[in-house]
Amino acid sequence: METADFMPGETATAAIRKDIESYEAARASVARQVRWRVPVFVGLVVVAVVVLTWLFNKVADPNEQWFSPPHVFLYAVGFAASSLLYFQAMKPATRLQQSFRQTLLPIIFGFIRDVRYQHGGRPNSFDRLPREAVGPFNRQAFDDVISGRYDEFPFELYEAELREGTGKGSSTAFKGVIVAFEAIEPFPGILVATRRTNAVIGFFRGMFTARMQELSSGEPLLDETYEFRTDNVEAARPLVTGRLAQALKWLGETWPDDPARVALNGGDGFLLLPQAKNFFELPDISVPLDYNRHVAPMISDMGAMLATAALVRKIGAKNAAG
Repeated sequence: METADFMPGETATAAIRKDIESYEAARASVARQVRWRVPVFVGLVVVAVVVLTWLFNKVADPNEQWFSPPHVFLYAVGFAASSLLYFQAMKPATRLQQSFRQTLLPIIFGFIRDVRYQHGGRPNSFDRLPREAVGPFNRQAFDDVISGRYDEFPFELYEAELREGTGKGSSTAFKGVIVAFEAIEPFPGILVATRRTNAVIGFFRGMFTARMQELSSGEPLLDETYEFRTDNVEAARPLVTGRLAQALKWLGETWPDDPARVALNGGDGFLLLPQAKNFFELPDISVPLDYNRHVAPMISDMGAMLATAALVRKIGAKNAAG
């Protein structure tokens, strides 16, 4: 499909522009609030830290001034407090933008039937995502979750960040968009295609996917990029050497930055698109919202992702065209 196929008609566009005008009226007022709230809220912490540091220096050993344990503890508390107060100062902007997105997103995606939107909730399909597609993780966070029907199949699309470990030692298992969709024909088991990793990560992934067998597509360039693993080799082999290989080559041209991942689990299919970009984020509260610059790209991005999922959905179908 072309981008124009996803764009709303004149009537819908006029309604969206009217909503943008209402948002703009509120945005200007909130932007003024934030401009004074941030320096005042954070400034109070800075002043408090400076005063307490000066008092500590009065009683501290000259060799321990500025860097004594009490000083370090004070700096840490000050940093935590300033971060907390910064987010508190930004709350009017956060509330306005989230409220507008809840109104805007269902309207702009007119090509989706029964569209539903939520923010930060746990997606219904997430527990059915094969963990072999992302590797081990112990923390997960979700941003926008959009569900509905596209091209006559139900889907759930969500932004997710999955991490393993804690603190500075944590690593990203996956960050990007996951599109979960209903398979045309169920796959009898699990099949995943993931980016081939280095030896160390591959060792730990191998431990995590011990029950899975690795397959080859027979195409050297594709096998250099992807690992194919399954718990049903007989059913997976014709897919890995056929439609799945074709779809992944097409995905390599469509999403060239970081290889997309694909997972099949019974009647569920998953398309994972690694991406640091927040697809549905509004510009900073200080920036006027523009339909062509900010809203239209959301529509085309959503359309492209769902059209890609529709293609990937055909992988396991015996009689699907294309």
